[in-house]
Amino acid sequence: MLTNYKKSMLLVVLAVLFIGCSDKDAVKEYDRPALYWYKNIIKNISSSNFDKADNYYISLRSEHTNSPLLPTATLILAQAHIQDQGFLMADYYLDEYLKKYARGEKVELVKFLKIKAAFLGLKDINRDQKLMIDTLKNVDKFTKDYPNSIYKPIVDTLKVRLYMVQYLLNENISRLYNRIGKDKASKIYMEKNKNSMLNSTDIKAPQESFLDKIFN
Repeated sequence: MLTNYKKSMLLVVLAVLFIGCSDKDAVKEYDRPALYWYKNIIKNISSSNFDKADNYYISLRSEHTNSPLLPTATLILAQAHIQDQGFLMADYYLDEYLKKYARGEKVELVKFLKIKAAFLGLKDINRDQKLMIDTLKNVDKFTKDYPNSIYKPIVDTLKVRLYMVQYLLNENISRLYNRIGKDKASKIYMEKNKNSMLNSTDIKAPQESFLDKIFN
């Protein structure tokens, strides 16, 4: 979970993305049918103009709050942003969908997509340690809540990948502390790996990041 401070900052970022768009992406039309806004969302996603698609979504949401097209548009935009590696925006749409529209199997799907977006958003493990830990917690919760999920094989694979990265990170931190003479701190991180579900023989350090390979 994000802290309240980070949530506030996220809202500020989204406000800038939504409101502070360039003139070419601004939507200067009003009072149109829901289908008009929806078609333009799809059209701009197809042409990879995600900023304009986001702004057409705002128009749809503002003018047609109860439109049956709104849930579909929200989920489509979430998945489109994942494909475009816009993981912050994807998470925003997924939270919106989960809060307002998700029912039954859709809840399971959206929670899986949130895990996927978080996993693919892990680009620098040294800076994203909290995100990695939070994602592992969400993975554990997902497998507990949905033991027979069709997404479970993928989620289980993500879990192993995350544990591999965590193991390598602990090793690197331990070696760093050892080099600067902080033996106690070095031992703490080595002990973490001793309690891991993996061991060093299970892991081969990758030549390049393997976090996002699973979905390619």
